[in-house]
Amino acid sequence: MASYVLMAATLLLVMFVGLLPGLLAACLGFLLTRWINSWLLFLVRKGCHHPSAKLLGWLSTIAATLVIVGPLVVMFFALSHYRGFFLAAPHQFSELTDYVARTILDFKDNLPEDIAAMLPKEAEDFQRTVAVYLLSKAAALANAGKIWLLGILYAYVGLLIGALGAIRVHKKMHAPLSDALKLRVARFGDAFRQIVTAQFWIASFNTVLTALFLLVVLPAFDLRLPYTPVLISLTFFAGLIPIVGNLLCNVVITIVGLSVSPVTALVCLAFLILIHKAEYFINAKVVGQKTHIAVWELLAVMFVSEAIFGPAGLVAAPLFYAYLKKELEAVRLV
Repeated sequence: MASYVLMAATLLLVMFVGLLPGLLAACLGFLLTRWINSWLLFLVRKGCHHPSAKLLGWLSTIAATLVIVGPLVVMFFALSHYRGFFLAAPHQFSELTDYVARTILDFKDNLPEDIAAMLPKEAEDFQRTVAVYLLSKAAALANAGKIWLLGILYAYVGLLIGALGAIRVHKKMHAPLSDALKLRVARFGDAFRQIVTAQFWIASFNTVLTALFLLVVLPAFDLRLPYTPVLISLTFFAGLIPIVGNLLCNVVITIVGLSVSPVTALVCLAFLILIHKAEYFINAKVVGQKTHIAVWELLAVMFVSEAIFGPAGLVAAPLFYAYLKKELEAVRLV
């Protein structure tokens, strides 16, 4: 019982203190270290059937070092070659939000006159409400640089903890509470592996298709959307959030397309619906079958979590709910 209370208290503390990037990175660092270590061990065993304990220790150390040093090398390379893009990222997202807000305000002007005349007067009030909300978010994003840097710092510390935790020496000592906590952590790690890994590939699939559409398909018809690099980045990061993230990207890209022309908006919408259907099928098959989570359950949990914890709740909800369901299934309550 104490292990359940401690696990629940830890997850709530992570959400209230804002340590979610660190928690996710710790899980990622743990899984990456174990994965790299298993591949190194496989390669060594092909040449040596019985590696020594000292060699096994060296392999674990190498795996952890790669996970710890790798992000620093990537970040150094990225900052040395694309410093302007990364430093301006918060401002670019702020500009995109502002641009979408102004496009919504001018929505009626971008439509053909016959269609615009059919819109009710209440639509203008709705446009203004949405635009004012987005403009307030744009102002917040413009000042989010420190929050981004703090999140990156938390993530790297979490990655370090996860990598070191993956290679720690297990003592042959059994105690009821520690054994129960190990089981809780193992189930949480299993939920992370299933949810985040599947969602990463889904987001990557969605991003590649969107990038091809924005960079190849539209220019082939002499159509180009503004803020294309930011839209591609948004597609990936928002795509890590199941269902809601993909819908958000679809709406933003369609609105940006409307700023070019109504035809462009319709083309964008049609293409994104096709992507959404493919992504929805993959999501239902990959995530749903592994975690036994229905779409309505996921949406309900994400809605409640976002209301309590804000945007971080959208990210944490699928993972925390998948873990909760694993615990309930283990004791045969669901």
